[in-house]
Amino acid sequence: MNMRTATAVGIATVHRTDGVLDCWFPHPRLGSTTDTTLETPGPRPTDVVRSVSRETRHVSIDLDRPPADVADAYLRLHLLSHRLCPPRSINLDGIFAVLPTVVWTTVGPCSTHGFEAVRAELQHMSMVSVTSVDKFPRMVDYVIPEGVRIADADRVRLGAHLASGTTVMHEGFVNFNAGTLGASMIEGRVSAGVIIGDGSDVGGGASVMGTLSGGGREQISVGRRCLLGAESGIGISLGDDCVVEAGLYVTSGTKITLPDGSIVKAATLSGQSGWLYLRDSVSGRVRAARRTNSTVELNPELHRN
Repeated sequence: MNMRTATAVGIATVHRTDGVLDCWFPHPRLGSTTDTTLETPGPRPTDVVRSVSRETRHVSIDLDRPPADVADAYLRLHLLSHRLCPPRSINLDGIFAVLPTVVWTTVGPCSTHGFEAVRAELQHMSMVSVTSVDKFPRMVDYVIPEGVRIADADRVRLGAHLASGTTVMHEGFVNFNAGTLGASMIEGRVSAGVIIGDGSDVGGGASVMGTLSGGGREQISVGRRCLLGAESGIGISLGDDCVVEAGLYVTSGTKITLPDGSIVKAATLSGQSGWLYLRDSVSGRVRAARRTNSTVELNPELHRN
C-alpha cells in the first residue's frame, strides 16, 4: 500500500511547561527525504520573559493518518497554505484536540497560563498587543502565497488554501482546510471544508456553511463562475454558473419551486450547474430558474495580483 507522506524542517516555539505552542515550516515538501541540511534554521535564543525556546524540528508525517502532535498538525496546515495540498485532501481529524490554545501577540506566541504577568514584563520592554487567543494563527505570519491579496490579515487562518488571483476583501474570511481553486473574489465567509471554484464571487456578507459547528458531514463546494449575492448564504453545493440572489439563504431543506411548478427540497439540486436561486417578491416562495446565455465575469484588473 502506498503511503502519502510529507517532510519539513522548521522552528518550534516550546514553552517551558506547556510544550510546543507553534511550528513554522518555511519549505515543506511532499514525500520523504533524508536531507536535513538545506532548510535547517540556525539556533534561536531562549525568551526568558515568555518562558519559551526556539527549537529546530525535523518532521515526517503520514497524510492519511490523523495529526499526532502539534508539529504534525502545523505541517498539515502549512501544506494547505503553501498550496501543496488542496482542501479536504489530507486527514485533519482531531486537530482541535491536538492544537493548544495560544495567546498570539506582536512579540510571538505565549502560553495562556500566567499571561498577565508575562504581559506586564513585556510592557516594560516595549509595547505589546494581543492579536487573538485561538488555536489557529493568522496565515500571513507563516505563509504568504504568491498572487493573492488579503485586505485584513486577521481574517485568514493558517491552513487556508488561496489560489493565485484570489482577493480576500476586508470583511472576507477564510477558515483552515478551505479556500479557492482559482481567481476568486472573497467578500464573505468561507467556512472550514468549503471549496470555491475559479472565477466565483462570494459577495459582501455572504456565507457558505461549513461542517464544524453543526456536526454535519456534507462538505460544500461552489463551482466555477458562481455568484453569491450580498448577505446571501448556502447550505448546499453549487455547480458551475450558478447565482444566489442577494439576501437569500438556501439550506438543504429549503423548499424550491422549479420552472415546471413542482416543489423540491434544495438538497435535490445540490451540485447542479446553471441555476439562479431567487425569492419571488410577491408570493415569497424561493424559486430556481435556469440561467441561459449569461455568465459571471470577474474584473480581471482586480485579480491580476
